[in-house]
Amino acid sequence: MKRKGVFLLLIFTITLFLTSCWSKKELTDLAIVAAMGLDKTKDGRYHITLQIINPGNVAGGMQGGGGGTQSPPITIYSASGNNIVEASRRASSRISRRLYYAHTNLVVVGEKLAKEEGLDTLIDGLDRDPEFRNTSTIVIANHSTAADLVKTLTPVDKIPANKILKTLEFTQRKWGENVKTSLQDVMTSIESPGKGTVVSGFRLVGNPQQAQKLDNLQESAPAATLRASGIAVLKQGKLVDWLYGKPARGTVWILDKIQGTDINIDWAGKKDAIAYQTVRQKTSVSAQVKNGKPHISVHTRVEGDIGDIEVPVDITNPKVITEIEQFVSKEIKKELVTAVERAQKNKTDILGFGEVIHRSRPKQFKRLKQEWNDVYFPKLNVDITVEAYIRRAGLRNKSFLSGLKENQK
Repeated sequence: MKRKGVFLLLIFTITLFLTSCWSKKELTDLAIVAAMGLDKTKDGRYHITLQIINPGNVAGGMQGGGGGTQSPPITIYSASGNNIVEASRRASSRISRRLYYAHTNLVVVGEKLAKEEGLDTLIDGLDRDPEFRNTSTIVIANHSTAADLVKTLTPVDKIPANKILKTLEFTQRKWGENVKTSLQDVMTSIESPGKGTVVSGFRLVGNPQQAQKLDNLQESAPAATLRASGIAVLKQGKLVDWLYGKPARGTVWILDKIQGTDINIDWAGKKDAIAYQTVRQKTSVSAQVKNGKPHISVHTRVEGDIGDIEVPVDITNPKVITEIEQFVSKEIKKELVTAVERAQKNKTDILGFGEVIHRSRPKQFKRLKQEWNDVYFPKLNVDITVEAYIRRAGLRNKSFLSGLKENQK
């Protein structure tokens, strides 16, 4: 009897520590937000645009409804408010489910908002939300509003947010004129002493209104598409410039974020005759303070393959290979120099030189910190060294065009 009483007491004690699922969330009660767009209205309020996933249409392969029509994989809701929280709550009044931000992988900021107000206030509001992940990717709408980008349907990826994320990932891996940036990356850059911030831009090409009127997404191509476009330069959180082409790629080089790209060089009087494909690269930045003035050294080492030759070239000759490597080194150096000059012109240290000096010479940088971007960085001496090496020539050592030339003799 005594043993039975002890057993009952033990069971009772265990039940005291058992809790119910007080924070449970039923899937049928959630509106999963894939992307969020943030703009500023004419009267100074925040306009939020939410890209919400239609689970049935995504999982079911977009089942056709009555009359042969198909529903899109996403639904768009929008609202305005004096701050992000108010705008979000106003949007929730228009939908029968609870807005769920835990799977929001993309934040799009309108160009007007990025220029006039900046990202500081926006990031603070998002970072405070325990449901929102600071690993979400952030982009700035290039010559467009965030609403237009979020609303645009895409032909291949069912969820448009995934289109932007994948495009950023692959263009950084293959071309190098864009860089994928998270909210955490932007926060770290803004907080770093004397450092500017870069965020990739995305542009809407075409008419967004026509893209939303598609009745059959499988048979028709949208009238508007999304394309990675440039790198946004932020100074104190505000958009001050856009970088395209060589200045953009040079910036990514110095930031040591190039994963792969293509360098074209002239040869034998023909423009862009040889294509050099990078396989791996490493860029290191060091700092010194000489006579009270900061000095930066940038060293880039690149290894790659020959991808295309449009003129007869004897690449079995070591001297020819060495000459090609020198041409590639000069071409890459031009891009790095262009990137430094553009950043100095903007008086914004997006290249992180101030952070390098701060790490290696904290006492000296403390004296330079307050006027770093406006006074010291624009006049900074920067030495750039590039070493390029050719490791492979593809499946063919001898140029196909060289063989044709020999046969014609």
